[in-house]
Amino acid sequence: MGEEKGRLESIREWVVENKLRTVGALWGSGIVGSLAYNWSQPNMKTSVKIIHARLHAQALTLAALTGAAAVEYYDHKSGAKAERVAKFL
Repeated sequence: MGEEKGRLESIREWVVENKLRTVGALWGSGIVGSLAYNWSQPNMKTSVKIIHARLHAQALTLAALTGAAAVEYYDHKSGAKAERVAKFL
């Protein structure tokens, strides 16, 4: 169980350090996943499939940005961000 917590903690630290990469990766995977799903729907025009994929990816991006804001708020409240900044100075 300790190893499991260590792995989750290391993932959380990576996400904190690479927020924009995380959001970008979620956006890209949202586009690809939505396009793959929409392409299996035979009764839609190609333009509608692309528009739906973009809308789904935008919703996923907003959710990821909200999550990144929550992580940033938590780090600010807990003082973890101040410790990281002090380490660079």
